[in-house]
Amino acid sequence: MSNRHLDRNALATEDLLGLGFIPESVVRGKRALDIAAALIGLLLTVPLWPLIALAIKLDSPGPVLFRQLRVGRMQSDHTTLFEMLKFRTMRTDAERTTGAVWATRHDARVTRVGRFLRNTRLDELPQLINVLRGDMSVVGPRPERPGLYGTLNRAVPYFADRTIGLRPGVTGLAQVRQGYDTSIDDVRRKVGYDAAYAIRLASLPSWIGTDLGIMVRTVAVMFAGRGR
Repeated sequence: MSNRHLDRNALATEDLLGLGFIPESVVRGKRALDIAAALIGLLLTVPLWPLIALAIKLDSPGPVLFRQLRVGRMQSDHTTLFEMLKFRTMRTDAERTTGAVWATRHDARVTRVGRFLRNTRLDELPQLINVLRGDMSVVGPRPERPGLYGTLNRAVPYFADRTIGLRPGVTGLAQVRQGYDTSIDDVRRKVGYDAAYAIRLASLPSWIGTDLGIMVRTVAVMFAGRGR
């Protein structure tokens, strides 16, 4: 289930086109927009990275970047895994005794700086590197952890279908509407949002309007500090 041995360039468009439900113009346009948006995002935010790194190091011991295995695109014959990057927002021992669990609204494992980074979504800036690598899209379904995937797929109908042929997103319709998952009910609503987003990929005009709208709304969430 790993994509480390696969050619990312070969996977860039061919697998999506092979599934047939996304027009070629949308597949190629979406990847072009991803690259452009990620480069612009990195250019605009890179001055903040040293300040964020310093704040994280002063606030709690541990690495600046948090790396975690996530489930990527599901294709007809395989599902890819990738290492997602984020600025660290929790203590390094956050899941030592619990294993993979959701964060709660007032989670004590989140550091002081981490809470600010989550509220402003600045913790997700390193995922722009994942976008350039081809692991993620700027807009798409939220990537889930392998340790939770099987449980959620059994509990929520069509949960796995949300990632068929789609790169997971740094942001997305579900992310801007409800934020992070904290319960099975949140996951059920997320599946509905992801299905609605997939429908919008049926044509070039609807995809462009939807992706740009989600990007604008994400920026608004960041400046308002309403992320979680």
